[in-house]
Amino acid sequence: MRTVFWDYDHDTVNMIDQRQLPWHFEVVAFDDYNEVARAIREMYVRGAPAIGAAAAFGLALAARQSEATDRLALLRDLETAASVLKAARPTAVNLFWAIDRLMRVATNEELETPDDVRRVLLTEAQQLADEDVEINRRMAYIGAELISDGDTILHHCNTGALATVDWGTALGVIFAAHEQGKRIHVLVDETRPRLQGARLTCWELKERGISFDLIADNAAGHFMRTGQVNIVLVGSDRTAANGDVANKIGTYKLAVVAKENGVPFYPVVPTSTIDLNLPNGDMIPIEERGMEEVVTVFGKSIAPEGITARNPAFDVTPHRYVTGIVTEVGIVYPPFEKHLREAVARAQAAKEKA
Repeated sequence: MRTVFWDYDHDTVNMIDQRQLPWHFEVVAFDDYNEVARAIREMYVRGAPAIGAAAAFGLALAARQSEATDRLALLRDLETAASVLKAARPTAVNLFWAIDRLMRVATNEELETPDDVRRVLLTEAQQLADEDVEINRRMAYIGAELISDGDTILHHCNTGALATVDWGTALGVIFAAHEQGKRIHVLVDETRPRLQGARLTCWELKERGISFDLIADNAAGHFMRTGQVNIVLVGSDRTAANGDVANKIGTYKLAVVAKENGVPFYPVVPTSTIDLNLPNGDMIPIEERGMEEVVTVFGKSIAPEGITARNPAFDVTPHRYVTGIVTEVGIVYPPFEKHLREAVARAQAAKEKA
């Protein structure tokens, strides 16, 4: 089952409610784009590619919700819906990329009626989701070339099928290496404060029968210093033109410690997550979430009552700590500013050729 999908029988956006895992597996359906935006904001769905697909289907849903009877009125309604969806999570560039892609389709003047726009938007959203699966599969096998038989891989957050439409980014590389018969072991960061590593990555690895140990986030440095890690694989919610990587909070310190201990550090990044409009990571907006995620665990307080807390959801890893970046068109090495631009161009050319 895909993480996010359109139910053609009921015209709803469906997604796995990742807040319930690993205790309950539940698929929820939405018939209102405002609820899709809320689901993105409240992390029913998370992971940059999955957020992008959810937003795309959300906009297709908005077109069907609109009661507009002429094309221009529908476009005005879509612009409103696009703003609501874009506001749901500020860091993940795939959300903006997906919405902008669908709005370009919607504004095609060859579409004469509102129903033409509605039909084409759903087709485009479905195509975007299908492309995500194929891109991630291709990227996984490219990245698997970095994994040797017997390697121990350190992984942060969740980057598997749950973070995408299907298959995964960094965790997809691990799945591919496992399919190739390589004997691998994964050290899974718990990933405070929302525990995506403990809840989601462990669930995915267990489902696939891949060897792993869950570790506290603070233990990662110990395992690297003592030579128990061969490679670090992470995802990315936005990658700047110079190779700076915004990813789940805690990624930066992993990269620094990896560099200190000579451990290769590779983000696994579809080209849709590369933002060539941002020259460096300092320009990436960092979402700060509510302090309740830090001071409570599953609703139970772990700190004195009345204190304040800070909760940035992401941090930026400067490109000097990045060994290479795995994309669907190959592994990109420094100088990133030149080679990332080339990778994006190759990906775009391949899509146009297809």
